[in-house]
Amino acid sequence: MHPMLNTAVKAARRAGTVINRATFDLDRIKVTEKGQNDFVTEVDKAAEQAVIDVLKTAYPDHAFLAEETGASANMHDQHENVWIIDPIDGTTNFIHGFPQYCVSIALQQRGQITQAVVYDPTRNDLFTATKGAGAYLNEKRIRVSRRDKMADSLIGTGFPFRDNDQLDEYLKMFRIMTERCAGLRRPGAAALDLAYVACGRLDGFFEKGLHPWDMAAGSLLITEAGGIVGTFAGESDYLYNGQVLAGSPKIFAQMVQLLSPFAK
Repeated sequence: MHPMLNTAVKAARRAGTVINRATFDLDRIKVTEKGQNDFVTEVDKAAEQAVIDVLKTAYPDHAFLAEETGASANMHDQHENVWIIDPIDGTTNFIHGFPQYCVSIALQQRGQITQAVVYDPTRNDLFTATKGAGAYLNEKRIRVSRRDKMADSLIGTGFPFRDNDQLDEYLKMFRIMTERCAGLRRPGAAALDLAYVACGRLDGFFEKGLHPWDMAAGSLLITEAGGIVGTFAGESDYLYNGQVLAGSPKIFAQMVQLLSPFAK
């Protein structure tokens, strides 16, 4: 395993310990609302600190873009190494004890994602990838699904939970996709959904209104597992664009045909 990936795995497991410990006493966790339906807990903050502590100790000169603390002063466009971190993707699930959330850590070097870890502490599932060296789940090589027809595919998505103005447009997409695939799922943690595309548990995924820390690690897992990630129009600038569409090459192409009208 690449030394930088090894450090990221250590950081993710450290955060997982913080999260798992907190699940024994969910009722006591302080929850703050950042915005409509957008929650943060003291556990998010403690998990993020655990990740940053491990990474900073190993790489004191690297920059950070993290969900709860935001960006360190020197950001991704001018900094060579940036760690992009989501300490708990799926906080609303976590608050309810619904076991679908994860820690997401990615390293961006000169604008490219080169290392990725998505760790599901409830199942002890560890997804890892290094650019050019493949994607793994618990140290076994993973590939995207071989299904090539939309009608047979299980597709993941996420609702625009922060901004209800976008709900009408979303419901149109929801209808189009529901009519054409075998099943649409909305588990509630985009980073984990992307990891599921990488290992074939989902055949594709689409969502709008995401942040770089929701997508960074998952996107490398998918491309290293033989899949494609892009915007709804199929373009490659998804990371700071907020919309993501992902799948095996054939399913990706079919999803772009259906969803490109919603790319604006």
